[in-house]
Amino acid sequence: MKIFEIIKKKDVGSIGIGAMIVFIAMVLVAGIAASVLIQTSTTLESQALATGRETTSEVAGGIAVTDIEGHVSTDIDGLSITVRARAGSPSIDLNHTVILLTDGTTKVLLSYDYADSNHFNATVNQTDGDVFGFGYTDLTNEEFGIMVLEDADSSLSQYTPVINQGDKVMLFIDSSACFTTTPGIDERTNVFGFIYPEHGSPGVISFRSPSSYSDTVYDLQ
Repeated sequence: MKIFEIIKKKDVGSIGIGAMIVFIAMVLVAGIAASVLIQTSTTLESQALATGRETTSEVAGGIAVTDIEGHVSTDIDGLSITVRARAGSPSIDLNHTVILLTDGTTKVLLSYDYADSNHFNATVNQTDGDVFGFGYTDLTNEEFGIMVLEDADSSLSQYTPVINQGDKVMLFIDSSACFTTTPGIDERTNVFGFIYPEHGSPGVISFRSPSSYSDTVYDLQ
């Protein structure tokens, strides 16, 4: 009888040790799982915050086109595009901004060349106020020029043309160099394009040239 009692006690002890081992294993597994979940949630939170910031920048930021004017000799040989930063937009560096433009036959991609001082003007022509006296004819079919209209904080310069809230600039294009078939933009021509900043929504360029040219300067948009 005593032998059976001893064996029974040993079995109970073995069961207790086994249960303890299983319990410890479960605690370890739960700890590892919790660690993985915490790390994953932290990573997802960081990615969500970064995505939110980038999305806000893309939606709220960007360039707004407020006016487009054209200069005529025989056809429209020069374009002046007035732009500003959208409300809530971060600062926009025009060094990293490109213009894509097409007349339905030719498509051109233009950027700003900061090394050429002729492509930047800090003010409107001070001698006679002639906007198109900027000298856009020095531009090629790969370049646009910049004229500053408003810049209260002096963020715009030849080498670092940065626009922020309150700034307004004119971007100049030599359309006779871009569209050489006519040359320039002929009558009744649909022109379309975008101004792509480094971040944010692009500015839209869209107009149809007049049916005939009787004046020298036209408001196109």
